[in-house]
Amino acid sequence: MDLDVITGITSSEQLEQKMHLRGKVLKTSKAGAIVDIGVEKPALLHVSQIITAGNTPILRVEDTLTENQEIEVYIRTVRKDRIEVTMKKPHMLEWSEINKDMVVKGKVVELESFGAFVDIGAERPGLVHISELTQGYVKNASEVVSVGDEVEVKIIDFNRRKKQIKLSMKALQPGLDEIEGVKITPARPKKKRRDSERKPKESTPVETVIEEAGPTAMELAIKEAMEKANMGKQNNRVSEKKSKNASVEQEDIISRTLGQRG
Repeated sequence: MDLDVITGITSSEQLEQKMHLRGKVLKTSKAGAIVDIGVEKPALLHVSQIITAGNTPILRVEDTLTENQEIEVYIRTVRKDRIEVTMKKPHMLEWSEINKDMVVKGKVVELESFGAFVDIGAERPGLVHISELTQGYVKNASEVVSVGDEVEVKIIDFNRRKKQIKLSMKALQPGLDEIEGVKITPARPKKKRRDSERKPKESTPVETVIEEAGPTAMELAIKEAMEKANMGKQNNRVSEKKSKNASVEQEDIISRTLGQRG
């Protein structure tokens, strides 16, 4: 809501919370003051809601306000039995009005190495962490924003008890995988075939493999050993034949010799 002074209000039904009005002090007391704001009944200004020009502590109401003095006030609450006002400027965004995922505008008021503080009109500035400033890597918050910049942010979390508000600028920016509104999704990885689905490889005959590969060292050694064995058998056969022939010749000689002697 615009907090500029509003004029022309004549009924309490027109009043809204945080409305900025001018009023006239009708009476003061220790508890506060009675203020005419132009509607059918006066408003109550509690002593805790009275401020001075220099924000100095108030010792007595009459030291700050006097009867018939014109002051500026803001509507706090509107009830059937009474209207309450304050001289303190209300926050544009009260804790009761803060919601997660709300998008608001604010001003950068402070920079730190870990992010930027943005005034969004709440009781405390919110923090845009360095990881929430923009897409991609950021070394320092000053690379993205400067003090005084007007920015649009999204409320991603808040804690009223700790008075903390977490904001994001990145959440309002298109992702790196979005081009002209079209989101590019990565291709799905190919599924591995199950063993039952895999095509069996054609087997190659053993003979062909041996012929193509040629004899190995072991095969050559076996072949050489077999050749030697065969040669040994042949030599044995020749020796046996020679021995047999020699035995026959010896028997002939012995027979002839014995025959001559007889």
